[in-house]
Amino acid sequence: MKKILSLLSVILLNISCSNAQKAEFSPEALSNKLTTLDGKETNLSDILKKHSEKTIVIEVWASWCSDCVKNMPNIKKLQATHTNTDFVFLSCDKTTEAWVKGIEKHELQGDHYLIPDGMKGAFGKSVDLNWIPRYIIIEKTGKIALYNAIETDYEKVNTLLKSLN
Repeated sequence: MKKILSLLSVILLNISCSNAQKAEFSPEALSNKLTTLDGKETNLSDILKKHSEKTIVIEVWASWCSDCVKNMPNIKKLQATHTNTDFVFLSCDKTTEAWVKGIEKHELQGDHYLIPDGMKGAFGKSVDLNWIPRYIIIEKTGKIALYNAIETDYEKVNTLLKSLN
């Protein structure tokens, strides 16, 4: 019965999300360059490989984003509740210095990458980025479980993560 209810919750969650949902990333999204904390280049494809066979929460954020900062307690609650989930933070900060200071100030735990051309650049366009914070949930199989969630979707994200782990 619990499995049926969980499955029903996931189905309803996916139906009720008002934004367009995708089942996989475009080739552009997978190959656009991101920057690591040590200044090297990587891409989403390599990041997903690094976290393969794990449930992943990708948060796209920026230190200048007031909605992102207001939602930090919720992301920390998700991390505390879903300890078997990997958290990946993609920053839209304009400078490396602002990005690193934001990570330190908010004590963000997880993997961190900078989107070098910001929110409206090639990567942002390739993932249909129109608002931050933005959450993308990846199942252990590598399939996208939730493509487009924002800070007000906390309960949806939490419910989905419960069903995936």
